[in-house]
Amino acid sequence: MCGRFSLTVNEAELNEFFETAGGDAPYEARYNCAPTQMLAVITNEKPRQLSYYKWGLIPGWAKDPSIGNKMINARAETITEKPSYKTALRTRRCLVPADAFYEWRQNGDKVPYRIYLKNSRLFAFAGLWDRWRTPEGSEISSFTIITTGANGFMQPIHNRMPVILRREDEQLWLGSNNAAELLELLRPYADEEMEAYPVSKLINSAANDFPEVMAPAK
Repeated sequence: MCGRFSLTVNEAELNEFFETAGGDAPYEARYNCAPTQMLAVITNEKPRQLSYYKWGLIPGWAKDPSIGNKMINARAETITEKPSYKTALRTRRCLVPADAFYEWRQNGDKVPYRIYLKNSRLFAFAGLWDRWRTPEGSEISSFTIITTGANGFMQPIHNRMPVILRREDEQLWLGSNNAAELLELLRPYADEEMEAYPVSKLINSAANDFPEVMAPAK
């Protein structure tokens, strides 16, 4: 599962890294990104722009937008079987920029950890997006983050992890039309390239969106 992440770099660094030219809404650093929030994504529809979509996929055919609250993650292992995801995999993919994610250790007391990459300040999760039209005719754009089984590094913390795309695979994820090629990208990230440390339980509340949630636990 992936239920929280951060994106704390400045906008210039974000645009330089992903070769984007700004966004369709003002950018703000986020220390505790949570489901239902409007967050930055880069879609295959607009690959040179930051778009702001709601976290929690609402399929275009849904009768009720509340379904998005249950669809913050899509399992890589079953992504081609679920009606909500298989069409999106083919036609509506996105990058979800981040600089870390949070996970809670499952054994014993639920200790939150901040997990990040050793050699890169930024990375992207593999995501899917969709648009839902309200009865009044307005649109809600939304996304989900794809997850996979934990690598060896993550297993002591949790048995699932988000799919982090390797830098060289980001444009392939956005641009490929080859289903087998896309599915091959949905694998655990390399153990040796990841780091983690425990943080305070301030992270438990989505209302706490400030730098202190990232500080190592005392």
